[in-house]
Amino acid sequence: MSSDYITDEQVVKRANAAVGLEIEKLKAMGAPVIIYDRKKQVVVRRNNDGTETEVGKRLRKGNYSERIEKEI
Repeated sequence: MSSDYITDEQVVKRANAAVGLEIEKLKAMGAPVIIYDRKKQVVVRRNNDGTETEVGKRLRKGNYSERIEKEI
C-alpha cells in the first residue's frame, strides 16, 4: 500500500522539472519569462534579447509565524 504514494522529495523534483520545461517552452516561443531573483529579492522579466526588467519586489520578510508573533 505504501508503494502507491510518492514522497515529498519526488513531488518537489517533479514540480521543479515541470517549471523547467515550461520556462524552456516560453523561451522557444519567444515569450518573456517571469522569474524571482532570490539574491536581489525582486521579480524580474527576462526578454529574448537578454534584457531584464524589474517588475516587483518582495513585500514581506520572515516566516508567517514570525509575522504573527509581532502582531500579537
